[in-house]
Amino acid sequence: MENSSAPHFDEPHGNELVNLLVSKQEAEDLKKQSANFKSWNLTPRQICDVEMLLNGGFSPLMGFMGKDDYTSVCKNMRLKNGVLWPIPITLDVNAEFAKSLNKGEKIALRDLEGVILAILEVRDKWKPDKTQEAKLVFGAGCDDTAHPAINYLYNQAGEYYVGGKLIGLELPTHYDFTEHRYTPEELRQHFKKLGWNRIVAFQTRNPMHRAHVELVLRAASQTQANVLINPSVGMTKPGDVDHYTRMRVYQEIIKKLPKSRAMISMLPVAMRMGGPREVLWHMIIRKNYGATHFIVGRDHAGPGNRSDGNPFYEPYDAQEIAEKYAQELGIEVVPFQMMVYAPKHDAYMPIDDITKGTEYKSISGTELRARLAEGRELPEWFTYPEVAAELQRTYNPRHKQGVTIFFTGLSGAGKSTIANALMVKLLEHGGRSVTLLDGDVVRKHLSSELGFSKEHRNLNINRIGFVASEIAKHGGIALCAPIAPYDASRKQARRMVTDNGGRFVLVHVATPVEECEKRDRKGLYAAAKTGKIKGFTGVSSPYEEPADAELTLDTLNYSADKLADQVLRYLKQEGYLLGTTILEE
Repeated sequence: MENSSAPHFDEPHGNELVNLLVSKQEAEDLKKQSANFKSWNLTPRQICDVEMLLNGGFSPLMGFMGKDDYTSVCKNMRLKNGVLWPIPITLDVNAEFAKSLNKGEKIALRDLEGVILAILEVRDKWKPDKTQEAKLVFGAGCDDTAHPAINYLYNQAGEYYVGGKLIGLELPTHYDFTEHRYTPEELRQHFKKLGWNRIVAFQTRNPMHRAHVELVLRAASQTQANVLINPSVGMTKPGDVDHYTRMRVYQEIIKKLPKSRAMISMLPVAMRMGGPREVLWHMIIRKNYGATHFIVGRDHAGPGNRSDGNPFYEPYDAQEIAEKYAQELGIEVVPFQMMVYAPKHDAYMPIDDITKGTEYKSISGTELRARLAEGRELPEWFTYPEVAAELQRTYNPRHKQGVTIFFTGLSGAGKSTIANALMVKLLEHGGRSVTLLDGDVVRKHLSSELGFSKEHRNLNINRIGFVASEIAKHGGIALCAPIAPYDASRKQARRMVTDNGGRFVLVHVATPVEECEKRDRKGLYAAAKTGKIKGFTGVSSPYEEPADAELTLDTLNYSADKLADQVLRYLKQEGYLLGTTILEE
């Protein structure tokens, strides 16, 4: 099957929608048959893709791409039959599962609770060249994991892709904001009911403020169209405002738009942050949902900057490619520049309309998050009081936010001693719940079945990261003190915490291996050197020193008490603690 030629999904054409959902009776029959099928538990991103395939949002795709379509899309932005499609839609799985599959076999695709959403008829499987995919699809900086999609590709996606047609049994169940959830067909019918035949869609993954309202109003006036606020509520960029908060904001924003001329519909898509290619993808999706016009602003679907500080994409790259292919896609582009506030006019204006020497103001996303984290007010020229109140409900000031202090270092470096001292000082300070996840204690109670292979070490750190993320999510302080020898697993722990709304502070307890040997009361280093202990970090297994630690502690010249004070001082400086006084020597 490595070289098999899977059929491409080339129907329907034009303005028609794919319908992959079978009747309720057929779905029940297939669910009974599925007891004999292999099952694949979908990831959150895959669940988004399955929903968009089943509801017709990804029309004309009939399922996950086979190798021929995948290759053509990566190289040419087109399916093998020539239809424009810029983003690969693939089902990534691990090697063990892929190698167990046969052509023609049916797989049950299940959600996080084990509910079968669809059956995949296997028509193709292959091991992709991920470096080539990253380069072709996401462009410059293809090895830079600062790009969320590239990070997913290299660090989360399975080794193999499986392609085939989907048989839809049911859409994923959503319990939130159900009045704003429409399938493409439902939204098209709703537009007909409202008598709307010109609809301009606004894509957003961020809260909306006064500048966005001005932009949308101008777009509606320019196109003589009604407004569809169409936010992405699947997976967006890590660190983004959660969609629950954003939806409450959009419900306030819609009140600022003309009545009966604007509505909200949620889009359950997993964004790739693919800039120029992604804008074409968004245009296809919005046309499927019934839009006739699409607003494309500055840096549309851009992931921000590369690790070297330079942007992945230029600000108006997406506009250029959108206008190039708009006619072929059958949806009109409404390009807009960055909107800024001009105090002299007390109005928002496109930045190119600001004359030289005229004062203007704007607040970047980074500055907005900093203001929210520090508990500072949002100025009224920037946003509405109702929007500010919703954001401040979600974003507590830093001294109320959860934080994970993650100590890493060799065995015997002093991690547990410093973490214990810090825990006592935090409890003495009061006002926050504190949980210590010591390496040995975690090994006993959470990871007792794990060994010390690289795979098991990474799994142990993943478990610690998960527990810490839950503690931080609820406003607590988690102190973690494992060895955590591998950079990738430490970064994964950081992502788990920050993606869950917490803060992460990496502390490198930088004790040299020679000093760790001197302090070794259990004789572990000696046993490792004689071969009695295999895979011992610092002797027969590597320790990757962190280059991204917020703090590095010198245990040769300072006591555990003074080092714990150093961490406390950092927490105070960063705003995680209030009212702490630490006397200098």
